[in-house]
Amino acid sequence: MLAVLGLDTRAESVYRSMLAHPQAGVAALAQATGLAEEEVRDALDLLSELALVRPSAEQEGRLRAVSPDIGMEILLARQQAELAAQQQRVETSRAAAAQLIADFADLRPAEPSPGVEQVIGLDRIRECLARLTREMTTEVMTFAPDGAHTPESIAAARPLNEELLKRGIRMRTIYLDSARNSPHTVEYVNWLSERGAHIRTAPILPTRMIITDRSTAVIPVSSDDTAAGAVVLTGQGTLSALCALFETTWASAQPLGQPAVRDAEGLTGPEATTIRLLSEGFTDEAIAKRLGVSQRTARRIATDLMDRLGARSRFEAGVRAVQRGWLPSHPS
Repeated sequence: MLAVLGLDTRAESVYRSMLAHPQAGVAALAQATGLAEEEVRDALDLLSELALVRPSAEQEGRLRAVSPDIGMEILLARQQAELAAQQQRVETSRAAAAQLIADFADLRPAEPSPGVEQVIGLDRIRECLARLTREMTTEVMTFAPDGAHTPESIAAARPLNEELLKRGIRMRTIYLDSARNSPHTVEYVNWLSERGAHIRTAPILPTRMIITDRSTAVIPVSSDDTAAGAVVLTGQGTLSALCALFETTWASAQPLGQPAVRDAEGLTGPEATTIRLLSEGFTDEAIAKRLGVSQRTARRIATDLMDRLGARSRFEAGVRAVQRGWLPSHPS
């Protein structure tokens, strides 16, 4: 029952027996649990490692079980620390991949490179995407950080996406969490899902990106003006990194049909992202852009978080967030 917290069945059985029989030694615990004495000793080693048993202050050489309220708090804290470390590793990988994207986006036509093609102007970008759409045979993976769809953009996209899905193309798209607040967008992605597309949302995305057949990626030269130009990437190493970025983001994203989840601290994805960006000194405008929401919404989220933390300034909010365990105290 406690395996999810790192406690296997034998260790849990020994821990329960120690709570029920505080004076029991290894032999008595083996008899009570039906385990061999060697198995009991192995369980005690694990319990000691997890800080669920401690040397007795009254009986030298004996171990005593930590009370369940303290013990479960220790296990939960340990798991939260492991989750935080994993999240930090994900964020580090995401940042490294985003930097790779930025490095390629900074290339100029005067600096040709194998596997890199610059496409300038909206007409040429559309022609490029139309060609890739005709040629793709297996799948398309998309980051869509532009926020909610308009009725016009939906009308334009429906026929193309319906044709792709009829051809058996596997379609996976990640939107920003803010898309959940748009009835037009929710209706459209539900329509896509009914036809076989897979849609998820994330609190933040590094850039707009389309990957076709894991062999070609298209990203904008500038995230501020996606119509100005794009970079078409076909290098094997680059595509491997971008596909890994997509898969990592996809794994942590939330299916649109499910309600937004909260983390161990009760924060939604946008809230957790906002408090991290606040601590890094981002303005309301910059946070709004990252979340795909209006400045007013970003300001409201930031204000709500500061109220919950009892902070009077953004600096104080960062300090209190670390104290509350909302942010790591020593980023790795």
